[in-house]
Amino acid sequence: MPQKNRTVKGVLGGLLGLVGLSAVAGLLVAASVTPVLAMAGISGTKAFSLFEELPENLKVGTPMEQSTIWATGADGNPFVLASFYEQNRIPVNYDQIAPVMYDAILSSEDKNFYTHGGVNLGATIKAAVENVAGLDDRGASTITQQYVKNVQVQECEQNVDTAAEDYAEQVQQCFLDAAVATGTAGIERKLQEMRYALKIEKDYSKNEILLGYLNISSFGGTVYGVEAAANRYFSTSASNLTVAQAATIAGMVQEPNRLRIDLPDGTYTTKDGVAHNSAADGYADTLERRNYVLERMLIDGKITQAQHDEAYATPITPAIHDVQQGCSTAGDNAYFCSYVKSVIESDTAFGDTPSERSANLRRGGLQIYTTLDMRLQQTALDEVHSRVPQTIPGIQVGGTAVSIEATTGRILAMAQNTQFNETATADINAGQTSQVFAADRAHNGSTFGFETGSTYKLFTLLEWLNTGHSVNQVLDGRIKTYSPFKICGDTVPNKTKINNFGNGGGSIGTVRSFTASSLNTGFLAMAQQLDLCDINEVAKSLGVHYGNGDDITVGGTEFNTSPNAPFPSVLGSKSVAPLQMAGAYAAVANNGMFCEPKAIDRVVGGDGQDREPPQTNCSQVLTPEVAHTAAYALRAVMEGGTGAQARPNDGIQVIGKTGTAEKEHTMLIESSTKVTTAVWVGNIQGRESLTRFRNDQGTPLNNIRYGLAKAVQTQANALYGGDDFPPPDNNLTKQVMTDVPNVVGQTIDQATATLTDAGFTAVVGAPVDSDQPTDVVVAQDPSGQAATGTTVTISPSNGQGATVPAGVIGQSRSDAQNTLFGAGFTSIAFDNSCNPPTSKVTSTDPAAGTATSKATTIRIMC
Repeated sequence: MPQKNRTVKGVLGGLLGLVGLSAVAGLLVAASVTPVLAMAGISGTKAFSLFEELPENLKVGTPMEQSTIWATGADGNPFVLASFYEQNRIPVNYDQIAPVMYDAILSSEDKNFYTHGGVNLGATIKAAVENVAGLDDRGASTITQQYVKNVQVQECEQNVDTAAEDYAEQVQQCFLDAAVATGTAGIERKLQEMRYALKIEKDYSKNEILLGYLNISSFGGTVYGVEAAANRYFSTSASNLTVAQAATIAGMVQEPNRLRIDLPDGTYTTKDGVAHNSAADGYADTLERRNYVLERMLIDGKITQAQHDEAYATPITPAIHDVQQGCSTAGDNAYFCSYVKSVIESDTAFGDTPSERSANLRRGGLQIYTTLDMRLQQTALDEVHSRVPQTIPGIQVGGTAVSIEATTGRILAMAQNTQFNETATADINAGQTSQVFAADRAHNGSTFGFETGSTYKLFTLLEWLNTGHSVNQVLDGRIKTYSPFKICGDTVPNKTKINNFGNGGGSIGTVRSFTASSLNTGFLAMAQQLDLCDINEVAKSLGVHYGNGDDITVGGTEFNTSPNAPFPSVLGSKSVAPLQMAGAYAAVANNGMFCEPKAIDRVVGGDGQDREPPQTNCSQVLTPEVAHTAAYALRAVMEGGTGAQARPNDGIQVIGKTGTAEKEHTMLIESSTKVTTAVWVGNIQGRESLTRFRNDQGTPLNNIRYGLAKAVQTQANALYGGDDFPPPDNNLTKQVMTDVPNVVGQTIDQATATLTDAGFTAVVGAPVDSDQPTDVVVAQDPSGQAATGTTVTISPSNGQGATVPAGVIGQSRSDAQNTLFGAGFTSIAFDNSCNPPTSKVTSTDPAAGTATSKATTIRIMC
């Protein structure tokens, strides 16, 4: 039964048996150790400090523990993704260890554990004297003292840099320093060990000390703690150990790395080259030590003769259970695990320095609960694996799907077509890699990211709206050489002519129609009214950066004549991780609020207390008006535009955008108001055309994105729902009016060019009566103001007309008649008001100055 904590008097009383007074005990301890101190050259304040100094780390139940990464299963319950450790340890409670295990360890290591005060004074003094002579002092310690030693070893190991080349040697030295130091150093260690043991006995019960000892002790290799030992060597738990198994494990604590039973070739080789303590010799050393433990248990009355004989006759038969660690154990979820691991190793929530963060991951006993939702993740995995081949001869094909919660940035799914392999043997041609396609280099992703194609046009659209332009403004997006452009305030000419997908000729249309059709030339027309640097600033504000972490910039390839890199700031040959692009689109879906991607929801420390998880922020980057209007334009992509094939059939509104980078990379991003999904299919390395290759279903690689994105987003909608997007802003959807150039008097060619340059479409109407040459425009409709892009009808002269002379006004009847005859008019009708001889012409119909047919009857009033 549990023991009560005891006072120092009680501890010292136990030390001296019948001598119960603490004063006497103190005198005897001092008297006993003083000669030893003198022999070792330790005296005065130095000797005093050995008994006064007490480290803070001697707490029962706080050994190095493995850290575990968790995800949410399809049933809503957490499950283990992966564990990380330097010491494979599974701490257990007192009642989770079989009583026979306690009996075995006490009989073999410290039969008087429950009656002594923490140190075996006689044995310790004897060992200290032998230490002065340079002899080994092992075997003189109580379980309490051994616990102190194990804590000191662990504390030393925690200070070893896991990345050091001589890591193993440093760890071994920690054991040697604590366990077998001789001379003065050994004396000091032994005396400190006594002092610490006395303190522990005061602060903790016997059962707590015994449990702490069994949880912290080494049992060979990376196996620490009795539960891990039972699991490793016998594929069972500490609560189910048999007598023979318990005696075997108890026997290991003396020399765990020599007596371990998981090395088929033995733990050492004799001089004649024979493997010793192996399966071949029945684990002879371990067997001898086990049988010693059984003898001690029988003598102490812990087991019967029959139990002893049965266990003694039982050969050591390991049932080795291999325990793997790291993200490679996470199966298809390994790429998300690798992303999480990168966060742990880089975020100050897990330590101020890289070494501290690494140590906490492998030693701190952290329970890390992630954002992964297997209800969506499993769909993403199934769809990626069924649609994107792991390998195809002739191309290094890659594919990924990543989904995030638009309102929080939580990463819900991350699937990839390849097999996770972080060893040196990974072969990308065999579809093996540790590279996380969805992420940037800082999160174990691609060094450069992958080309986004036209999904990057989002940022031109957003800057268009940021500057107050309307998505219903009509622009001339026809094929031509667009020049100049503004770059960071400078006007820069361009000589590169850009084509549209499929070599289409472009069109005059609204910005919304350009977005729906992903018209390159339409977006260039928009970009001419913006600054390319401002477009990239919008991208940066939404978390977008190059795959290597560098800021998005306007580079020297903006006007590159190479087809691989034209206008990347507008048309999207930027290399960006799919996750960053998903975050930007999620901000549009989230009313302009951008949330940084988040992979960890909760962290529980080794002490069972919640720790502050990595901080991710949500900030209002876009105004709601801009976000709502951008969503209005992006809905057109999914509702009849280039992304229509990827639109779920569940009635939930989605926004989205497609992207193709020279047929070598494809991307598609779509989002409800709740979840955003980004998919990428392309070349991992190289620049092979995706159109040349097909998957098992016969789908060209460049078209896989549609079905893949649709399937994942459909499941996201089923799980998280989605609302209708808010209506667009009135000011950002208004029809934009502009002055229509007056082209009357210009030739047809001149008028057409003038109107086209101003963003209008000119059509030639039927000729009208005029005295002008037949190729001269004499009428247009509309004139004044009209919406940009409006069709203007220009009417040329038919050459058959004449203009009513203005000079007839004020003339007499006869003079007016002669003037009109002279202008070519043959039909004249005078009003009765012109009959008096002195009458003068006051008006005509048609009016003076009007062009009309020469056959027109001119009516004259006086």
